[in-house]
Amino acid sequence: MLYRRFGKRLLDILLGSAAAIILLPLAGIIIMLVLITSGRPVLYRRKVVGTNGKVFDAYKFRTMVPNAESIIKKNPDLNNRFKEKHKLENDFRVIPVGAVLRKFSFDEIPQLINVLKGEMSLVGPRMICPEELDKYGEYKDKLLSVKPSMTGYWQINGRQKTSYEERVQMDMYYIDNYSLTMDLSIILSTPSAVFRAEGAH
Repeated sequence: MLYRRFGKRLLDILLGSAAAIILLPLAGIIIMLVLITSGRPVLYRRKVVGTNGKVFDAYKFRTMVPNAESIIKKNPDLNNRFKEKHKLENDFRVIPVGAVLRKFSFDEIPQLINVLKGEMSLVGPRMICPEELDKYGEYKDKLLSVKPSMTGYWQINGRQKTSYEERVQMDMYYIDNYSLTMDLSIILSTPSAVFRAEGAH
């Protein structure tokens, strides 16, 4: 498909560049708030799976204490709960400014860098870490055929309120049906979904 090969990338470059310019002042404020309230590092690098199974670093503003991962690993109960959804509700590791960033998805602004680098797309399936890949079962190869994204069908249809299985099905629905019209519709619907902050934590 022409759009799949060229149009989608063009959309990512044009809208990604515009978004980066528009959000630059907000990003500057966030950087200062994280530095003042929690110190360095400002960015968090999350290992995620891209097309053809290639692992790369997805950038986010740090929303947790610097030793967040080691805290989980030292607590078997927390570790098991985390493995279920790869998120914790009411996560005590989240710093005060981080709670606001996560609620409105402002922590994901640095992922525009990944989009412009070609590692991610503005719209597509959710980005997942390598440990989550097995949860996609028979859909694994289909997931790896496209880039992970900043927003998608899952973002405007429940976010974290849905079960993991439902999110997998939403990703597959998007991959099977996506088009330029669908991408634009999702992009236009994302701001209202984000600012309603439904299912975000």
